[in-house]
Amino acid sequence: MTAFAIKDEFYLNDQPMKIISGSIHYFRVVPAYWRDRLEKLRLMGCNTVETYVPWNMHEPQEGKFDFSDNLDLRRFIQIAQEVGLYVILRPAPYICAEWEFGGLPYWLLKDPFMKIRFDYPPFMEKIARYFTQLFSQVSDLQITQEGPILMMQVENEYGSYGNDKSYLRKSAELMRHNGIDVPLFTSDGPWLDMLENGSIKDIALPTINCGSDIKENFRKLQEFHGKKQPLMVMEFWIGWFDAWGDDKHHTTSVTDAANELRDCLEAGSVNIYMFHGGTNFGFMNGANYYEKLSPDVTSYDYDALLTEWGDVTPKYEAFQQVIGEMTEIPSFPLTTKITKRSYGSWNVSQRVSLFETLASISQPVKNNYPLTMELLDQATGYVYYRSQIGKSRVIEDYRLIHCQDRAHTFINNQLQFIQYDQEIGQKKTLTLTEESNELGILVENMGRVNYSVQMNHQYKGIKDGVIVNGAFQSEWEIYSLPMDNLDQVDFSGHWQRGQPSFSKVSFQVDECADTFVELPGWGKGFVVINGHNIGRFWEKGPQRRLYIPAPYLREGNNEAVIFESDGRVSDMIVFHDQPDLGPN
Repeated sequence: MTAFAIKDEFYLNDQPMKIISGSIHYFRVVPAYWRDRLEKLRLMGCNTVETYVPWNMHEPQEGKFDFSDNLDLRRFIQIAQEVGLYVILRPAPYICAEWEFGGLPYWLLKDPFMKIRFDYPPFMEKIARYFTQLFSQVSDLQITQEGPILMMQVENEYGSYGNDKSYLRKSAELMRHNGIDVPLFTSDGPWLDMLENGSIKDIALPTINCGSDIKENFRKLQEFHGKKQPLMVMEFWIGWFDAWGDDKHHTTSVTDAANELRDCLEAGSVNIYMFHGGTNFGFMNGANYYEKLSPDVTSYDYDALLTEWGDVTPKYEAFQQVIGEMTEIPSFPLTTKITKRSYGSWNVSQRVSLFETLASISQPVKNNYPLTMELLDQATGYVYYRSQIGKSRVIEDYRLIHCQDRAHTFINNQLQFIQYDQEIGQKKTLTLTEESNELGILVENMGRVNYSVQMNHQYKGIKDGVIVNGAFQSEWEIYSLPMDNLDQVDFSGHWQRGQPSFSKVSFQVDECADTFVELPGWGKGFVVINGHNIGRFWEKGPQRRLYIPAPYLREGNNEAVIFESDGRVSDMIVFHDQPDLGPN
């Protein structure tokens, strides 16, 4: 039986082992490309792959589990083993990862007393049910059963959130209860009290997350260990993520990163975050909140060693050279052929206003007060609220109370203004000119915050209500718009300029290849290709083109459906053979 142990060093079958790992999130990569990304990791000289596991994808609705297709974690692990890689698994419940709600499922928030990431009995009960399902998928893939999984993480960066050791210990106990017998570890920043808060040293090996000053941070970790134990950077940050509104696409110095990697490997082990970032397909980007909301862009390129679309970078080559100083670099041919193509410009063939097709894509819920997405059993997307507000007059006090994240206000289907983040809740004036008037509010979930204290306040839509001349407005029709049924959009209706709309583009493909779609002249929304939501676009950038992997295309006729929320549309989209993530 193969044995892996944590003593004064890592040991594999009683021989010291240096872990050289890279992060790939299977849920950010189409399954057809898993083998390609894993082979490139092995060819760089790494012996291990690390991945998070997103609870919100595997249990999208409470009690309903999904481990199929692009969520087939078991298959991803098996391919890693076939390629010659060991696996580090970081199985939640919380992953951060710049992912929607840090990987926590939205439906946790249906409990008004929910205390996430604490020893709160209802939270622990839901983790226990999830772990039973998750570990039944992978427990036999542990190295103790001749699988590739070396070790697993307890929680994630808990020291920067709380210090509830009961929660950490019970989480570890749940893992052991479900057949996990490989060594456990924790990972935290090496600053302030983070290591102390997030560690359970008698149960799990403490590791650190950082992107620089490796020697000094290893010194801190060694001092914290208090005895001879392996030193490991579990997240060696070699790039960074982008948010909508950033001035540029984040990049880092190749030379500096390579030098820090050398410091890692001379003293310990490393997991490179990210080796390959991938894509926030659909609405699954997360957000940060410090002084303002900062939602992440669709690309999770991260300035990683492989680009979002899987190309080798100069940073990859520099890292390969450093790793080659420590171990032999394997050589074998790649098995997946990947190409990029430009398919040119294509015109919009059909367009319809959202208001004209509401009834075909959503059935209204009638309620005296607005309901949040969570109460509508909705994870992501948009909600449209509609109410009759009476005769012509001036509304001097119009306010949205506790509404997140971006809200369009309409009177009789005509846009009045858009409010975003901190603008929401500010008093506005509305002038009503018709004998009877209809108020409409379209609210977009821009991505639940994935880190720190704001995670406790992630109800989306309108939570408290709408003030009309000093009083809460009642009698609402509420349309849930997860935007997962766009095959039901009725394009026979009218389109009116300035309104949110759906546009359809038919385009021809003679050979399927990776491509990048640009929407010049369009405002804000998302794109669906042959039923696959490839993510959000926004004219404010920095990202200018969205990545479309070849497996989402088909030879012959293809269809793009674009939803645009701000009334800024063009009659054309363009497919390029090169990306545009914004200026560096």
